[in-house]
Amino acid sequence: MKKRRVHELAKELGVSNKDLLDRIHQIGIPAKSHSSSIMDLDVVRVRESFGVSDEQKKPIETPPPAILKMEEKAPSSEIKKVPTAPQSKEPLPVTMPVSPLTPEVSAVKTAIKLTEPQIVVKDLAERLAVKNSDVIKVLMQRGKLITLNQVISAEEAVEVGKVVGIEVIMEEVASKALSLQERLLEEEMKQSPENMRGRPPVVTVMGHVDHGKTKLLDAIRKTNVMGQEAGSITQHIGAYQVEVGGKKITFLDTPGHEAFTTLRARGAQVTDIAILVVAADDGVMPQTIEAIHHAQAAGVPIMVALNKMDKPGINPDRVKQQLSEHQLVPEDWGGKTVVAPISAKQGTGIDQLLEMILLVADMQELRANPDKQAMGVVVESRLDKGRGPVASVLVRSGTLHVGDIVVAGSAYGKIRALLDYHGNRLSSATPSMPAEVLGFSEVPQPGDIFQVESSEKTAKKRVEMSKQKNIEEGVGQTTLEKISQAVREGGEKELRVVLKADVQGSLEAIIQSLQQKQTEKVKLKFLHAAVGAIGQGDILLAEASKAIVTGFGVEMDETVKKLAVQEGVDVRTYDIIYKLIEDIEKAMNGLLEPEKVWVAIGEADVRQIFHYSKVGTIAGCFVSSGKFRRGVLIRISRNGKQVWEGKLESLKRFKEDVREVAQGFECGIAITGMNDFQVGDHIQALEQQEKVDRA
Repeated sequence: MKKRRVHELAKELGVSNKDLLDRIHQIGIPAKSHSSSIMDLDVVRVRESFGVSDEQKKPIETPPPAILKMEEKAPSSEIKKVPTAPQSKEPLPVTMPVSPLTPEVSAVKTAIKLTEPQIVVKDLAERLAVKNSDVIKVLMQRGKLITLNQVISAEEAVEVGKVVGIEVIMEEVASKALSLQERLLEEEMKQSPENMRGRPPVVTVMGHVDHGKTKLLDAIRKTNVMGQEAGSITQHIGAYQVEVGGKKITFLDTPGHEAFTTLRARGAQVTDIAILVVAADDGVMPQTIEAIHHAQAAGVPIMVALNKMDKPGINPDRVKQQLSEHQLVPEDWGGKTVVAPISAKQGTGIDQLLEMILLVADMQELRANPDKQAMGVVVESRLDKGRGPVASVLVRSGTLHVGDIVVAGSAYGKIRALLDYHGNRLSSATPSMPAEVLGFSEVPQPGDIFQVESSEKTAKKRVEMSKQKNIEEGVGQTTLEKISQAVREGGEKELRVVLKADVQGSLEAIIQSLQQKQTEKVKLKFLHAAVGAIGQGDILLAEASKAIVTGFGVEMDETVKKLAVQEGVDVRTYDIIYKLIEDIEKAMNGLLEPEKVWVAIGEADVRQIFHYSKVGTIAGCFVSSGKFRRGVLIRISRNGKQVWEGKLESLKRFKEDVREVAQGFECGIAITGMNDFQVGDHIQALEQQEKVDRA
């Protein structure tokens, strides 16, 4: 790989060494002084930034195989002349010099457009009409070690385009993954009103254990679900439909509010109406309150099925009073909550409940376009020994057909069969219709959003991008530090809290104290407050609602701790009330500083020692895990004891300076003041990060 000294390039461009060094640093090219050397690829970038074409220069040579582990060399050619203003210090706006990597094609194609935030490397090469190896070479020169099937960001694609001489234009690049609701709303905005038709409501039944959820569903279906679960012919696909007076209602048959919230946490809110089953003899119980809070956090209309009305000695008014305390004021008390008296055991009041569901649904004006490619959500999934991956899905818009190419998270495939909840074969499934799908490449996750793609190639590309996004994106949850930072930056915020305490007295004292601490900038909202240990339901509610979980005098078991870490939920537990209140008050006033911790990001072992008179000692290392990045803190251990700690100043790959070296690669490490490396030394790379999880 040829190089050029900075002072030589400055003389050629007619600028001072200082000005050129400033420009080089702006571009992101490492160079310490006027005597430093930069690679030919970077020379091209520097010339472009000064508006100077590279027409009279020799083509860039392919890096040696020792660096790139590639034998293929790019062809050389003359550079196409581009009109420029020789002394302009602004980069050319559109026209880019044609790369010597693939001149015969670049001379024809001048620009491509990207409409996605990421692109697979081999797809980028295909669209640029250049060799796969050319794209990989450019990325490696910028310190990114990547394969053909991995994805890069649109911004990185733009940089590749600059080098190969083709403009890459980012058009309508999505900045974030859209939830199902956002996608449906976006699709609805594009539809003509005449294409939109009414769809059945999707209903979830929730409530306290033993209050009659299963018996109610049983009565609605007029079948004995509990008696048929073992060895039944009826397919359990997590959802089913009933017909009332010529209109259909879809019921989600989920195990409770935690499953309901899990779907919502994954951006797949599918419920239109929540039915809260409350036993008239027991009244509002702890799980009833949790279910209320989960439904309220989701913004779903709540109807109450007041069950066990056949029992003697019940007091419905007492139950209505309890409901009113949780903002569910019955209609006959002047509120807006529908309360339907029923007896699931005797089957009384069921017809009236179903009629009320349809009335509430009519008020929502639920509509969808059935004449488009289907989109919906995976409700349940499993691996069947005889049929392979099986997914129960609920269609939210469009119509799903046998033979469609469908993508759900990291799974995709061509639909081989569609079945209803009776096990009957379907040719298609329309909006709000549940169906069992056969044909996925792997088992999708419950809550995954599915959509139909035009081709298998497009489906594979979306799956690859989805996998990469899951790897690269952390969980964007709310933390007290983030709230505090938002307040400092002038943003008005709402701090959502799930609060658990050891006793009722502590719970009430904390709520009262925190409510008095609210500010104009930050409003405090308790999504759920109860006595007892922090459970999985609390974590799921916080994850779905971007809330924090705070506990006083309570603990979590290991399962809950792991779930909190997995979902990225900020959990804080306290033994002193004033410390809990102080932390939240600081956050609301913008005074809470992020807690910093040193996190190990890479491990390496010294395998060889090299001595150079000008450079000093260089340790030849193999990165066994993570990655090493120039500028990080490193600790050197020998025989289990730390012998040195300092900043990683020089990182090399085959004598070339690099910014980063990933796991599985060799590198050279040089540190000022450290010449006593020994073969077998263990080196750890550390980076200071904000501490988020306190679980």
